[in-house]
Amino acid sequence: MLLGGGRQSAAGAGHTAPSASSTAVGKVTASLLISNARTACNAELLAREGVTFCVNVTRQQPFPSFQQARGMRVPVFDDPAEDLYRYFERCSDAIEEAVRSGGKCLVYCKNGRSRSAAICTAYLMRHRNLPLKDAFEAVKAARPVAEPNTGFWSQLQRYEEDLKIPKQSDLLSRELNSL
Repeated sequence: MLLGGGRQSAAGAGHTAPSASSTAVGKVTASLLISNARTACNAELLAREGVTFCVNVTRQQPFPSFQQARGMRVPVFDDPAEDLYRYFERCSDAIEEAVRSGGKCLVYCKNGRSRSAAICTAYLMRHRNLPLKDAFEAVKAARPVAEPNTGFWSQLQRYEEDLKIPKQSDLLSRELNSL
């Protein structure tokens, strides 16, 4: 579901201040960014980064009040039983559309660790044809706290199989056999 710029503010009082590394925007690629909800609602930061599209991978976190960015909500909790798999292609294609039109996409969830990391990983698998291991390493390099929960990790493994992306071990075997 696509939404226009939101009007809600970031999460309210009572939250402890996150560390600097958890508030930074991670650059997965030149056009794909990952963050947490608090950082995603910083309109000045979004403008500086040139964000044109946001994927909000939460049921409750607000959209940024940044009129230059469109948004898409993926209404899931960070729960291993949630079906994030069904959103992989829709999100990946929306991200790719934003990138191809010259924009930048920010993917975020409450803490910028599990849901957003899984969506970014799925995007790299689908549109950059990366094996799961390589795709996740790229996300982890951009966002060191990234760690999809066990259920999302299993769904990413299934997605890799469904996409029929050769795993690194398969590529190595083929290279060795061709020698």
